[in-house]
Amino acid sequence: MNDLSNPFMEFIQLNREELLKNWTERMKELDDQKVSNVISDQVYSTISNEYMNILLLHFRSVDKDMVGKITEFSQKVVQLGWSLKYISTSLAELNKVLFEMMTVDKNEEEKLNLVWSFDKWISPINNEILHYYASSWERTVSLQKIALQELSAPLIPVFDNITVMPLVGTIDTERAKRIMENLLEGVVKHRAEVVLIDITGVPVVDTMVAHHIIQASEAVRLVGAKCLIVGIRPEIAQTIVNLGIDLSQVITKNSLQKGIEAALEMTNRQIVSLGE
Repeated sequence: MNDLSNPFMEFIQLNREELLKNWTERMKELDDQKVSNVISDQVYSTISNEYMNILLLHFRSVDKDMVGKITEFSQKVVQLGWSLKYISTSLAELNKVLFEMMTVDKNEEEKLNLVWSFDKWISPINNEILHYYASSWERTVSLQKIALQELSAPLIPVFDNITVMPLVGTIDTERAKRIMENLLEGVVKHRAEVVLIDITGVPVVDTMVAHHIIQASEAVRLVGAKCLIVGIRPEIAQTIVNLGIDLSQVITKNSLQKGIEAALEMTNRQIVSLGE
């Protein structure tokens, strides 16, 4: 493709430093203060430069390098934690900077022609960047979710035949399914006689969460082990009472320590103090 047919190629090459300076300043103004405080000027400059390189590749129709560059650029932006809104706004700001610099001495007709050129030359590449950004973000979130699921419900052996499952964070239906699977697999694997489900780190226990916990306790009983629910704080106990949730068939303790003491008693052991 003839570069002369592109109205932006030569202008960007001749005015690149000024464009980058103006755009970087606007990006920093747009950025959240908490983010900009930990991101150096060099990072903004690097991101801006990489975007300019992608634009120039696009103008030259170097297709074989384009997808790789856009993917790499998008992944880097995702890692910086910049939101889709911030990225799209930043790209729009560059369009404004470029348009303002290119139309200083232009009449209305020339400005209108330049707008059409924007749609032809720059909008497609911006759309591609936003598309790959969204794909990179979804992939990152998916991988994080898988990692969290794998770590969210470990069954930990603490004594012979006694295991603990510490739960942290909110419990939804999908996570409850993972908890149940890990629980039953762990009981068999560790030959557990007593399982302690520690809900100290669960911020809210509502009817659904209580239902999942009761189901887990019942499943443990069906595979031949006993289950204790520990870490029931006063506010959680009050919520359970107010909701009318029946935990009478489940052994409960207010702390992990009390739960371990009870588990030892169930397995005919106890903690004793050794004299000096």
